[in-house]
Amino acid sequence: MIYLLLLTRKNSLPEQAGSNFSCFNSFVVLFGMQYNSFISNITSGFFRLGIVFAMCWRMKKILSALRSYHLSRITICFLLVCLSAHSSNGQKVLRTIDNKAFRAGEKLKFRIHYGFIDAGTATMEVKKEMKNIGGRPCYHIVTTGETMGAFDWFFKVRDRYESVVDSQAIIPWLFFRRVSEGGYSVNQNVSFNHYTDSAKSDKKTISIPDYTQDLISAFYYSRTFDATNVKPGDIYPIPGYLDDYTLPLDVKFIGRDEIKTKVGTIKCMAFRPMLQEGRVFKENEDMTVWVSDDDNHIPVRVQANVLVGSIKMDLVSFENLEGPLSIVKGK
Repeated sequence: MIYLLLLTRKNSLPEQAGSNFSCFNSFVVLFGMQYNSFISNITSGFFRLGIVFAMCWRMKKILSALRSYHLSRITICFLLVCLSAHSSNGQKVLRTIDNKAFRAGEKLKFRIHYGFIDAGTATMEVKKEMKNIGGRPCYHIVTTGETMGAFDWFFKVRDRYESVVDSQAIIPWLFFRRVSEGGYSVNQNVSFNHYTDSAKSDKKTISIPDYTQDLISAFYYSRTFDATNVKPGDIYPIPGYLDDYTLPLDVKFIGRDEIKTKVGTIKCMAFRPMLQEGRVFKENEDMTVWVSDDDNHIPVRVQANVLVGSIKMDLVSFENLEGPLSIVKGK
């Protein structure tokens, strides 16, 4: 079993220079000095008054200059709109996604079958506690998968993926990957900077396209798609990141169906992720994902033809969904 060690960073504003106590001391000292220098204060008061008159005269000149350039309210509004296209520190403004698909606290559990054998379990959870990255609220999403019973004897799997996902833009800031599958293992930590369009792992830093997704955030982002008018063959493009490379994680819509599960018969939409060939999958369309045909778009069944046999993953329980599930028939 590989345990994930998360290095958390405190995201807080810099402390103000000095404390309230030191500010109070400064006030006392200043008051004493002014009390002992009454005449000097009167002089400085006249001096300040002169500054005020000078500022008023300068402001009058500025207003006169503005009127001479005929700056209308419409022009000023236009300037404000242009300025609002960038954040106060010059960084680009990130998008806002209308997310009706999931929320903090959602938890999905699955049973994995290899042929007719119960091979393992999987969990997808959006933690209740929100994270904060650079002042932006984020979801903490954890997915785990492990084999069970006889499968542990000849192909033991203990996988854990974590993604810290911006709750407004639905993009990852942090990604942790811990994979142990037989003799294959991966330990990867990645941080994303979507202001500079870069991703940094333990090995290297690379440039990435706008709004690049990791393996976990890509799935949750795809759940936010509007599939109201989708047609078979339509493809949703998703820029992705894996193993210090960028790659498309596009999904293709196949059609609609009804899937029987332990929680009831659910009305679903079928999609095929355009996957990486070779290491696990025979072809780039060897996996089909059925998601609920509602605003939640939760995975109901996943079926994949791998290099040896096929794997199926079925929904067995759910908690704290954002909206009602499209169950057409009870258990």
